[in-house]
Amino acid sequence: MTEGKAMMGGMIRALGMMSGTSLDGVDAALIETDGVRIGGFGRSGYRAYCDNESAVLHAALGLWPGDEGVSDAAALSVAAHAALAADFPEAALIGYHGQTLAHDPGGRGTHQAGSGAELAQQTGRRVVWDFRTEDVRQGGQGAPLAPFFHWACADWAVREGRMTAEPVVFLNLGGVGNLTWVDPAAEGPESGCLAFDTGPANAPINDMMRSRGLGARDEGGELADAGRVDADIIAEFLRHPYFARPVPKSLDRDAFDGLSKAVGNLSAPDAAATLVGALAASVATGFDHLPQPPASVLVCGGGRHNRAIMSALRAALPCPVEPVETVGLDGDMLEAQAFGWLAVRVLRGLPTSGPSTTAAPAPVCGGRISTPRE
Repeated sequence: MTEGKAMMGGMIRALGMMSGTSLDGVDAALIETDGVRIGGFGRSGYRAYCDNESAVLHAALGLWPGDEGVSDAAALSVAAHAALAADFPEAALIGYHGQTLAHDPGGRGTHQAGSGAELAQQTGRRVVWDFRTEDVRQGGQGAPLAPFFHWACADWAVREGRMTAEPVVFLNLGGVGNLTWVDPAAEGPESGCLAFDTGPANAPINDMMRSRGLGARDEGGELADAGRVDADIIAEFLRHPYFARPVPKSLDRDAFDGLSKAVGNLSAPDAAATLVGALAASVATGFDHLPQPPASVLVCGGGRHNRAIMSALRAALPCPVEPVETVGLDGDMLEAQAFGWLAVRVLRGLPTSGPSTTAAPAPVCGGRISTPRE
C-alpha cells in the first residue's frame, strides 16, 4: 500500500504505550492519525512502577526468553499496561512496545518482554506489538523506532505554523540517547530521516543514583550542577569503538557499563557531572554524521528536565537546543504517541523503519497484530 492510499483510509484514534529503559513506569497517549500524517493529539496518562515492580524489571535486564525471571517481568509489563489502558476506553487500537530486556541485533536479536496477545485479551482490544523483531530479522538494528514518527511530528509542526521547513534534530533522552535528523520538506519519512543511538543518556545517571541510595534520578540535575567533570574519563569514553561506526547504529542499555565503572570512585556530584558530560559529548560526536547542520535541536524524553544536561548540550552543540514543547509537542509522551502512530502504520501495511533509520536493507513493516479471543 502506498502512503497516498493510506491517507484515504481516514484517521484512527490509537493509544500508544511505552515503558522505556529508565524503568520508571508506563506512559500512554492518544493520537489520531492515518498512519502518515498526524490529525491531532489526545490526552495522556502515566502509571509509575512501585519499588518492587522496578526491582523485578531491573533483575530481568539482559535476560532472554526462557531465562529465569523473564516470565515475571513479562507478566508485570502486561498487567501494568492493561491497568493504564483501562483509563482510555475510547481507543480501539493499542500500540504496545513491551519492556526491552536485551538488544543484540548482531547476535541473539532483540527481546521485549510482554505478550501483545495477552494484552489484547486483558483489554478486549486489538493490539499491535513486537515492533522490532522483523527489522532485526531482515538485517536491521531494530532501533531506534521513533524516527519515522519524528518526521510526522515535524510535518505537523510545519503545517501548524510552529516551525519552518528547515532540517531539525529530535534528540530523545531516555535510558539511551537517540537522534533523528529530519527534513520536513521531504515527501515522507523514508526519504526524510536519518537516525541512530548517540550513546548512554539517563540510564547510567539513574543507576548511579540508585546504587548510592540517592533516589531514582538526579532531580533537575541539582547533583550534577554541584560536581566537576572528570575530563580524562570522558576522553576514554569517547575512544569506545561505537563512536567510529557508521550510522545508522543502535545500542543496548548497558553497552557502556565501563563508563559506570569509571565513575565509581568519584564523589556523587562529580560522578553525576561526568555522566552528564559524557552524554553531551556523545551527542556532539553524533553531529559529525549528519547530512547537513540542523536549524535546532528539539529535546524530548526525561533528560530535558535535567538542567545540567540541557546546559551541557547547549555548550556542546552548534545550534539552539530547546525542549520539544517550544513547537507544541509533549516531550514526556512523544515515544508513547510514536507507538500509537506506528500501530496504525502497521495496520495499513506501511514501513515502520528503513535503511536510514535502522540500517535494514529495505523498508520494513514491523509489528504483529493480535485481537482478543471471543
